[in-house]
Amino acid sequence: MNGFFKLPNPVNEPVFEYAPGSNEKKMLKAALQAARSVVEDIPMYIGGKEIRTGKTSDIYPPHDLQHKIGFFHQGDKSHVEAAIQSALAAKSDWEQMPWEQRAAIFLKAAELLSGPYRYAINAATMLAQSKNPYQSEIDAVCELIDFLRFNVHYMAEIYSEQPPANSKGIWNRLEYRPLEGFVFALTPFNFTAIAGNLPTSAAMMGNVVVWKPANSQIYSANLLMKVFREAGLPDGVINLVYVSGPDAGDVILNHPDFAGIHFTGSTGVFRQIWKTVGDNIAKYKSYPRIVGETGGKDFILAHQSADVDVLVTAMIRGAFEFQGQKCSAASRVYVPKSIWPATREKLVKEMATLKMGPTEDFSNFVNAVIDAKSFEKITSYIDQAKKDGIEILCGGNYDNSKGYFIEPTILMAPKPDYTTMCEEIFGPVLTVYVYDDADWNKMFHLVDSTSEYALTGAIISQDRKAIADATFGLRNSAGNFYINDKPTGAVVGQQPFGGARGSGTNDKAGAKVNLLRWVSQRTIKETFTPPKDYRYPFLNEA
Repeated sequence: MNGFFKLPNPVNEPVFEYAPGSNEKKMLKAALQAARSVVEDIPMYIGGKEIRTGKTSDIYPPHDLQHKIGFFHQGDKSHVEAAIQSALAAKSDWEQMPWEQRAAIFLKAAELLSGPYRYAINAATMLAQSKNPYQSEIDAVCELIDFLRFNVHYMAEIYSEQPPANSKGIWNRLEYRPLEGFVFALTPFNFTAIAGNLPTSAAMMGNVVVWKPANSQIYSANLLMKVFREAGLPDGVINLVYVSGPDAGDVILNHPDFAGIHFTGSTGVFRQIWKTVGDNIAKYKSYPRIVGETGGKDFILAHQSADVDVLVTAMIRGAFEFQGQKCSAASRVYVPKSIWPATREKLVKEMATLKMGPTEDFSNFVNAVIDAKSFEKITSYIDQAKKDGIEILCGGNYDNSKGYFIEPTILMAPKPDYTTMCEEIFGPVLTVYVYDDADWNKMFHLVDSTSEYALTGAIISQDRKAIADATFGLRNSAGNFYINDKPTGAVVGQQPFGGARGSGTNDKAGAKVNLLRWVSQRTIKETFTPPKDYRYPFLNEA
């Protein structure tokens, strides 16, 4: 079958609201009940085989530590090596599969997630990652579907980009080859969409993948793997393993066929990976592609003209949705003195209405943080702030008796370089610094230099000159920059996501530029009437 195939135009998946009395709310509640009623036995997936080692680790919802929902089988270095070999064995057939057939697999996966698996993947993310129904809907359902649909569209655009056809007797063309070797996808706990996108974006370009998710995301990763297999993904193209980071790194980063890493996680881990790759560079067949999105210390900068209602909403949603466990979450806010009294009054009033509890109760805005390690790290900042005599405007309490619950907490920074204004916390802690109105233009340098990160940031203002000045003054401070909105919620196909500096390589998830990282171009020049004499006309002196 030959043809220049046209794909369905990608559109963003509609977000279900789960309003009272709606069918989707009823369906999601049923899916939650069904998921809670069984204990999932979760294998690794290597070369089409389900691998159960017998060495297991239990899974509990972060908000309900007494209720076991599953267990996964732990692997070791031998399973990483087996995953690599399975990937390499599948490589030839996969990269030779016509691109439209690869496209069909991922388009089908999107339809499965939109239809028969919608409530199951939402419920899995709500349970295992403690997301409320709306946060889970925009992540595990809509964003992941958008990644699959838009990335297929970008793939077709890439393949269609060819040299100009204006050379007589010559046909020039570009071939977009998959990388030579395998790609390692290392995915985080906080977004099921990211966990699904990192391996599939590389795979759809013809690459084979070894995928290691965070332990706290394995429950929903298992369901994603089932979806990909049902969609027709061939065995061995994506291999899912549950091993320690050191075991994965020791095998993968020393392997000659290591071709690249697609990473989302901490800045420290990414820097160590980069260093190891550098140390091992002579071992590899090709220079590996290193693509990563890492940390953030994301800001909101308000101008004296800011609408207080807009500012307060941006602060609460930006800082406390999903308990602040987004790399894009608002973590530091700068408010001018002239509007602080009104902002404070509105903020305290609204914060008092936030409910916290398990995800199964849809009235809860705030749920639990992901695990004990995260709980201890976040609460240590709150405890230190109390010792330092920092004013706690809201919250400050926590309890891990039933789940890892931390109240949404707002601290008042006595100076702009106080610890919680500078360091990434990754939890429901927001720090506010009040500045003199006259220092507006000085704030650009302050905001820009306070942290090593440059992921997201927002300005709130109704003054167009102030907006223009801040947009330029903060041009390197955030890869995703928001005007009169919270610094979270990037939508695939609308706001490609990623940052620079300590926040990553800025290879924009949800954009064509990201897929270009997973191909290696080959230029092909075909001459139809090639010369048969080496002599050029200039050689003739006659």
